[in-house]
Amino acid sequence: MMDIRWENYVWKEPRPVASSELERLEDMWQVALPGEFKRIAAAHQGMAPEPCVFKVGRGANVFSVLLTVTRDADRASYSIQDSYDLIRSHVPSGIYPFGKTPGGEYLCFDYRGAAHQPQIVLVTVEMSVLPVANSFQELLEGLHDD
Repeated sequence: MMDIRWENYVWKEPRPVASSELERLEDMWQVALPGEFKRIAAAHQGMAPEPCVFKVGRGANVFSVLLTVTRDADRASYSIQDSYDLIRSHVPSGIYPFGKTPGGEYLCFDYRGAAHQPQIVLVTVEMSVLPVANSFQELLEGLHDD
């Protein structure tokens, strides 16, 4: 697996997430978030992965930022909850955002198939849902430079 470096994006310094915040998110959505996501979000919320390119369909896109679990009113557009509120009435139930692309699209967990192992999908600006990876781990392992 290629090493991923996490670079500051939303804030000037890392802002670790308390496990209670991740538990609150799981309770709100009634899901069990993938362990690898919780581990990474706890240390790297609001940060950008490098490398950051992922395959989608026959093309590629860029994972520009891991959305924030901690809500910051000044950075609400990067909040998981605000992003979910924005897309939830436009996508099927069971799809939850965790990342954003430069074009304003969302990388999301898709719990429609399995409650314990969500697939990864891209929700486009047109609110189309495109498959990306079978798991969060697979998404990370597939990140590459362009």
